Amino acid sequence: MEAKIELWICLIIKCKEDKLKILDGKYISSVIRSEIKTEVERNSPARPHLCAILIGDNGASRTYVNAKVKACEEVGFKSTLLHYDDISELDLLKKIEEINNDKNIDGLIVQLPLPKHIDENKITLAVKPAKDVDGFHPVNMGKMMLGLDSMIPATPAGIIELIKRYKIETLGKKCVVVGRSNIVGLPISVLLGKNKYPGNCTVTLTHSKSKNLKEICASADILIVALGVANFIKSDMVKKNCVIIDVGISRVKSDKTKSGWKLLGDVDFENVKDKCDYITPVPGGVGPMTIAMLLANTLKAAKKENKF
Repeated sequence: MEAKIELWICLIIKCKEDKLKILDGKYISSVIRSEIKTEVERNSPARPHLCAILIGDNGASRTYVNAKVKACEEVGFKSTLLHYDDISELDLLKKIEEINNDKNIDGLIVQLPLPKHIDENKITLAVKPAKDVDGFHPVNMGKMMLGLDSMIPATPAGIIELIKRYKIETLGKKCVVVGRSNIVGLPISVLLGKNKYPGNCTVTLTHSKSKNLKEICASADILIVALGVANFIKSDMVKKNCVIIDVGISRVKSDKTKSGWKLLGDVDFENVKDKCDYITPVPGGVGPMTIAMLLANTLKAAKKENKF
């Protein structure tokens, strides 16, 4: 309890230092991981167990999975990484069924994207909903829509947690979501329309076919962008004192870095930040929160198995 109070005091001090401008996902995720670690230590020797399946040699996917495995180690979880250079769809389905029936494993993620010969929908449906810590299974998505207890997709859950921890007002606010993916755009539009906090927003879900997108974005009190198009949102697309949550991340060439690359969000951060009350940076905003909420979902799955 004392550690949690100290973390909250640090958060308040940090908010004041940042003048309540930056939604620091890296910091908040560290607070959440510390809370999870404390709970795991309190219930030792029981430990949640997350299994990740990675197929192929996609560099970004490998980086994401390694980060998830490292996060498990930090909070005291068990983790298993199954990496296949190649595997048939049938064999992958058999492996998922084996994990579904393994009582020692609480959560399962199959890292996307998958090779072209594997149907992502079949794989999503094959994962047992109770172990679906990504929150992608239709059962979990359906329960979320109905406001029932479920595994919330990690990125939308991370956005909700950021809003809560920074105590951002959402009641009656106009929220515009740019991007309608099942992973981010659609679920966050549902969550912020719920009759609870964070929620009670008037939500507009936009996409590539939306007309007058500039005007729609400029009307938003809360703007959530999940496109994967670097610097798509310009200063003239946002209104003063808005809240911007940038989910996108793109790797672009740069002659100003040693690596020759830099990471950019969907929002032109430098030219937009001074108009906002709050804004997430890229990197260090939504990304760390996604991993933190994946851990939270795994802990939740373990609790449902009465391990905690």
